[in-house]
Amino acid sequence: MLALLFAPENSLFVAAFVLMVLIGLVQFSGLVGHVDLDAHGEFGDLGALLTWLGLGRLPLMALLVVMLAIFALVGLVGQQLSHDLWGAFQPAWLAALVALAASVPMTAAAARVLAPWLPRDETTAIELDDLVGRRAAIVTGRASQGFPARARVEDHHGQAHYVMVEPNAPTEIFEEGEEVLLVRREAQAFRAIGSGAFRLPGLEG
Repeated sequence: MLALLFAPENSLFVAAFVLMVLIGLVQFSGLVGHVDLDAHGEFGDLGALLTWLGLGRLPLMALLVVMLAIFALVGLVGQQLSHDLWGAFQPAWLAALVALAASVPMTAAAARVLAPWLPRDETTAIELDDLVGRRAAIVTGRASQGFPARARVEDHHGQAHYVMVEPNAPTEIFEEGEEVLLVRREAQAFRAIGSGAFRLPGLEG
């Protein structure tokens, strides 16, 4: 066993195992919480791959621990089999490539099995369209149709967003400090109505 662990051809697998243990200890101690990550939205095609791999089913750190564990286990077992069959370990680069190729689908399968028992990543990421129907306050500038001003709006998580706002009505003007209601989004700007038009309760989502 010691010959297996201390062989230079296996140093990458031992390092992966040690890193897995360290990440697990940090997670267990509560020093690292959930990661706010929308993989598919933030990373495009790479995000689709990460989603297939299991990101979203498992927290990011848990997924990393699983992949490191599988990579280390597959690599060490493979190297031991190589030594038993042919009397020598395979070169580190070759063993690592084989172990990585095997560990990716195995990680995806493990994520599906573990998902019901582990919490998912919590995210507060929202789409811009989710801000429609919320109240905003003009913070910079004077808004008229065609000339938007900067406004502050809070989402349903209580997080503040700064957006460009212009009146929905052509004759309306919003002054700095005025409260408005976002009624629709056009590209990167929002159309809004003035405070006098939304005094009825229940309009804000």
